[in-house]
Parts: sequence; structure tokens; C-alpha cells
Amino acid sequence: MANDRLRTAMLAANINIETLAARVGKDVKTAERWISKERTPHRVTRHAITRVLGVREMDLWPHVAGDARPAPTESELVHMYPSRSAMTGAVWESLLTAVEREMDVLVFSGAFLVEQYNLVPLIQKKAEQGVRFRLLVGDETTPAVIQRAKDEGTPGGLEGRIQLMRRYLSDVWNVDGVEVRTHGTILYNSIYRFDDNLLVNGHAHGALAGQSPVMHYRQINGGSIWQHYMRSFEQVWTVGVPETKAKKD
Repeated sequence: MANDRLRTAMLAANINIETLAARVGKDVKTAERWISKERTPHRVTRHAITRVLGVREMDLWPHVAGDARPAPTESELVHMYPSRSAMTGAVWESLLTAVEREMDVLVFSGAFLVEQYNLVPLIQKKAEQGVRFRLLVGDETTPAVIQRAKDEGTPGGLEGRIQLMRRYLSDVWNVDGVEVRTHGTILYNSIYRFDDNLLVNGHAHGALAGQSPVMHYRQINGGSIWQHYMRSFEQVWTVGVPETKAKKD
């Protein structure tokens, strides 16, 4: 049996399964089972879905209407992953493909986004649709980058990955709506913003970024955590050095 109530509510809200999954912090395959196999999501997830679709819980899952407990307090934290490596490809792909307005990235390298998730063609396609991109990558010649490479036990390796990422992104330097800058600040956190979703990959001394935890936040009214990390992004953005075709030539 399929959950036609949920399917109808999504159609009415003009939201596809990828977007819904991204908004509530679940992978697409899990979300698909809510419809195709009529699986009932966890209570907290159900409340998140109803907020996104603008419907009542009983409209989608009448069999849980007897659960009279109040809705949980709205939280900015959607999910905590024990490491970036623990995040499934479906989660990354759902966040990337669901972007409709803005995508911001603060990293040293971030080359995995290009090599695993085809970021450059996605930027080109989304920019044509009016999406704005701000991408901050490291300057491999700066002390902060060189020290970071030593701390994580890959001297020279990080610098090479950054050079590779800058080469990848040179294909979109001059695309309307896309800005790429380099920075030499200490990278306390890698930040990935997808519209109202924010991933914060903390860094630990001596550990690779992929080994460190990732917090998935969503923007809510009055939320302070979102603003805290986005202020950090903006501060680095203001000191970043724009990449240009002239530099490449």
C-alpha cells in the first residue's frame, strides 16, 4: 500500500521527494519508503514533514492521531553524523540537487564535492536557474594551510588537493551568479550551506576532515546557531581573494 495522502500533500506543496528528504534531514531512499511502503516516520520526523508541507499529522498518518503528546520544541539541529565519511551519498546528493536559492561553501579543499558529486556541472546548471554560489577554498601557499597539512600528517598533500580544487573551479569562475575566493584563515570548521540547510564539519587537531563529526542544522526563526556559523562564513568571505580568469592565464 502506498501513502497517497503524503504523495498528494507533496504535490500540493510542489515539493518532490528529494527536496522533502533534504528539508527534514533524511536520505532519499528512506523518504521514498514513506510513500511506496507506507512506512511511518519517527514522531520527530513526522512533525518536521508536516511543517514543510503545511498540513496536520493526522492528515498524513491517521493511525497516529491518538498520540496526544505535544510536538517537540523546534530545534535547529536536524542530525549529527559521527564523521563526514558516515554521511551517505544520498544525503549529499539530496542537499545539492534541492538547492534553489543559495549555496555557500567554506573549505580548504572540498575536492570530494567535484569528484564524487559532479559539483561543477551542477553549478553551471543551477546558476542558469538563478541559484547564487559563493565558494571559499584555501590558498595553498598560506601558513594556515601548510600547518594544517602537517597537523593531519599529510604535508604537501593538502596543498595539492587545493590546487586541484582551484583548477576544477576555474571552469565556473566567470559564470554569472558564481563567486570563488581563496583564503588563508585557520579553518576551525568547514561550512556547507544549501538554502535553509547547513552542514558544519568541525576539525580536530591531527584528524582528517572526513574523520570529524558533521552537524546538520536548519534555519528557523530566532535560531542562533545558524547565525553563529554564517557570521563566521561572512567574516572569511570579506577577506577572501577573488579568483579570476586573468590569474589562470
